[in-house]
Amino acid sequence: MMRCPALTGISPEVIKDIKSGRPRTIELQSAHNLVTVAEIEPGPDAHIFLTSVDLADLGSGDSGICASVLSTSISMKRIVEFSHGSYFEERERMSARVQLKFCASSAIKEVYNERPTHPTYVEVVKTSCFHAG
Repeated sequence: MMRCPALTGISPEVIKDIKSGRPRTIELQSAHNLVTVAEIEPGPDAHIFLTSVDLADLGSGDSGICASVLSTSISMKRIVEFSHGSYFEERERMSARVQLKFCASSAIKEVYNERPTHPTYVEVVKTSCFHAG
């Protein structure tokens, strides 16, 4: 068993790509995932759980993967949108990039989610994958 931060609502295609084994960098823009990434110190012992399940539906038994966190970065992007040539709106958007390497398929044993402004943590167990032959 291991307790680690969780990224939720990750597309199944991204999870499948990370499971291929090579390091992959993903970009996140959802607030709850940004809060989680901001708390991670990358390194050989840093792990994170990824699942396609939305944060609101996250619970015991949900499956996903554990990955090593190789690097993280958080940046602010300035966006200017024009409408009908005269009106424009200027906004800033924060995003996080995290480079991950697959470790193991896992399932959630327990979820620890205090508040929306705090990272979500899960206790996970490694799962085995069996194929019928």
